[in-house]
Amino acid sequence: MNYWLVKSEPAAYSWADFTRDGGTDWTGVRNFQARNCLLQMQPNDLVLYYHSVTDKQVVGVATVAASAAPDATAPTDTNWVAVHLTPHQALARPVSLAAIKQDQRLGQIALLRQSRLSVMPLKAEEFDAILELSETEK
Repeated sequence: MNYWLVKSEPAAYSWADFTRDGGTDWTGVRNFQARNCLLQMQPNDLVLYYHSVTDKQVVGVATVAASAAPDATAPTDTNWVAVHLTPHQALARPVSLAAIKQDQRLGQIALLRQSRLSVMPLKAEEFDAILELSETEK
């Protein structure tokens, strides 16, 4: 199993929108590195859902329901892809970017090293650390 983090501005598509819809094709990725991450995602991989820009916090866990397929929002004859994600669970408490920055276990997380990337891999230990922070954050 692999672990990932995807980012969305809550004003554009929030966790509440995602859970209301029961899932979505993760479309609109137009960065080659992020696209390569989408190509590596496999069904049942777990994905942290991060509210970017305004909230700056991890709010939930999604599951990859289907591997990469052509992105329906991309121009034809391009190599852009999307994966289908479904909600798995909301975090007990959101984990803020500030809390992530303060946790020594997360010092090398891609979220801090490549802050503009919208889809990124996580190590299992990083994924677990964020879930643990969700249980202990006040």
